[in-house]
Amino acid sequence: MAIGLDVETPPEPENPEEYDYEKCPFYGELSVRGQILEGTVISTDMDKTVVVEREYDVAVPKYDRQMKRRSRIPAHVPGVLEPLSVGDTVKIAETRPLSKTKSHVVVEVTEEATAEDIAELTRQSEPDRELSSGDVTEGAEPEATQGDQ
Repeated sequence: MAIGLDVETPPEPENPEEYDYEKCPFYGELSVRGQILEGTVISTDMDKTVVVEREYDVAVPKYDRQMKRRSRIPAHVPGVLEPLSVGDTVKIAETRPLSKTKSHVVVEVTEEATAEDIAELTRQSEPDRELSSGDVTEGAEPEATQGDQ
């Protein structure tokens, strides 16, 4: 409850000299304000950043139905919460702009991803068939360059 939210405070950083206290809501200067959202991590390709996707329903009055929408929000990952993996369910909180696209920070990991979740998110229900060297060289025509003519 150190940051004003009902989340568990993670353990202190292992290397205090190398830790980025400027962008940490738990042990640093970063204040959280505004919305608290929950979503699923769909990308961990960037350094200290994850992309969180959340689905929500929007009313369509013309048809008297609900429509599903989703948004992708880049969020900063403090060093005390690393490593996160694809498929984890996290809580993110709004904060000051941390970069051009990041204005949210991960404050809690609510659920770890299972192998089925990861397979569903990456859409790899069956492994890719590996190509043999014979498959690659069969039918390949050597291309003539303009310098050879």
